Amino acid sequence: MSFNRREKILDMLREQDVLMLKDLEKLFPQVSSMTLRRDLEFFENIGEAIRIRGGARHIKSLSVQEDLYALRAIKNPAAKERIARLAEGYVETGRSIYLDSGSTAMCLARTLKDINLSILTGAPNVAMEISKRYKISVTMIGGLINRNTLSASGAHSLQFIQNLNFDMAFLVASAFSPDTGFTCGNADECELKRAIAAKARRTILMVDSSKFGKSMPHTFATLDDVDVLITETRPDDAIMKLAKQSNTTVIFE
Repeated sequence: MSFNRREKILDMLREQDVLMLKDLEKLFPQVSSMTLRRDLEFFENIGEAIRIRGGARHIKSLSVQEDLYALRAIKNPAAKERIARLAEGYVETGRSIYLDSGSTAMCLARTLKDINLSILTGAPNVAMEISKRYKISVTMIGGLINRNTLSASGAHSLQFIQNLNFDMAFLVASAFSPDTGFTCGNADECELKRAIAAKARRTILMVDSSKFGKSMPHTFATLDDVDVLITETRPDDAIMKLAKQSNTTVIFE
């Protein structure tokens, strides 16, 4: 039974901190590798683990200094996956797309079909995920890597995009409120997001509802700058009213 197997795996994960797929294959020889991978993915989705190459690591073994991105990635995984599915519906063959950094953007990268696309990103993990597809070309922006978001930004990034244009930009915000707009915690990332939003023919913001009503130090866009806001649940009436005034389409499940 899958319940009993997962219960055993979770006990081992909590005890050992790190659990490798090859060890699970020996322990459960009658279970396929794909099923065991799904077990590890299940624990990641419920916030018990972070998947690593060849296995998984229990979340309690991570320190903030050791893996800031991993700690952010486990927050609201179901909401981020729903947002990614909705966002994927806006991806059209032959388009040039900027795909932001962050865990929600990573969910979209995993969701993308293998179609003819040209994608630019400042996130090395996003670029590596997209490079698994054969038909999608992916270009990396250079710059200083922010460990918190696994993103490159700074003067080199801004210079790189000067002569580039995008059909669409899928951006991620750390927080959103009607008063301060879409915000993030890093000044260099703010400048890059702002420049990307200005260049894109269509700007799409992906924000899970846990970030509504909150604010970070740097504003990179308001609803007036955004064509589509995608979230996993209906925003409150104040946000919906402001979105209507700004001609921003709000998409949610």
